Amino acid sequence: MSIEFIGYIGGHHASEIHPRSGPTLQPDYVETVARAHEEAGFDRALVAFHSNSPDSTLIASHAASVTKKLQFLIAHRPGFAQPTLAARQFTTLDVFNGGRTAVHIITGGDDRELRADGSHIGKDERYARTDEYLSVVRQEWISEQPFDFTGTYYQVEGAYSTVKSPQQPHIPLYFGGSSQAAIEVAGKHADVYALWGETYEQVREIVTQVRAEAAKHGRTIRFSLSLRPILAETEELAWARAETILQQATALAEKNGFVRREPPNEGSRRLLAAAAQGSRLDKRLWTGIAGLLGAQGNSTSLVGTAEQVAEALVDYYDLGITTFLIRGFDPLNDAIDYGKRLIPLTRQLIAEREQAQQVA
Repeated sequence: MSIEFIGYIGGHHASEIHPRSGPTLQPDYVETVARAHEEAGFDRALVAFHSNSPDSTLIASHAASVTKKLQFLIAHRPGFAQPTLAARQFTTLDVFNGGRTAVHIITGGDDRELRADGSHIGKDERYARTDEYLSVVRQEWISEQPFDFTGTYYQVEGAYSTVKSPQQPHIPLYFGGSSQAAIEVAGKHADVYALWGETYEQVREIVTQVRAEAAKHGRTIRFSLSLRPILAETEELAWARAETILQQATALAEKNGFVRREPPNEGSRRLLAAAAQGSRLDKRLWTGIAGLLGAQGNSTSLVGTAEQVAEALVDYYDLGITTFLIRGFDPLNDAIDYGKRLIPLTRQLIAEREQAQQVA
């Protein structure tokens, strides 16, 4: 089974250890990072969504204009545009960039952030809305004739899109969310279910749950894992680098007046549950930044040499993970380094694994 590597395109240079300098959206930086990911051999790059961030679809459109092969994973929050309109926007972009679009559905677990964009309903209602939203989006993408839809949140009559994606049967749907409500919607709609970097035990558990939910709808589903690899020439140097990153992140958080609060979503709570077991778990999973910053997003790492981290990624592959979303704490330079060392080595190890299994 082929594997996929997804990187990350931000609007500016920043991370937990690098304060932003300059405007939130810097076109030159977007172009540089997009080209770097393409040259490094990433399959896709994620463009994130926040209630106060530049539009992810337009960033992906610009990044596509300066690349030829790199595909894009556009984070999208359902409920703030009509699903028929959003479906046509994504399809239009997909035609322009030659079938390089995928959509990452983020329903959102933080009530405060969602209120900034005008959403005031609770979590279970949001996932019920997402369920209807994706039902309409999918029909808008594939229906060959006008259709009607009547639900609690959406009602459309004679909906139809004349523009169709070059991808068949439709643009891929990735999906994030770890609550039971999220898993139920993912099983019904997602092509790829995305997890943050958890322990082997946690990954095994949620893969089993999501597969069972998808099976209820006669579907199969693929899985993505998000991690922040920290590489060095030796294992000792890699752990020393991790410690330096923790010190830098601590200093920047203190400078910014960061206040840790109870995480509002199940995914963050799962990461903190892992962090509570210790900062070093399994072979080389590191929870230092997740523990420091309250697991706000993708914040766990694999630490070691490129060979050691690649072997750990293969362990996750054996648990059912076929997509790895990786970004570094030094976003641009780490992406380049991953392309030189980690990505080709991981592809090689998995190809050898598959070949050996075929022979056996």
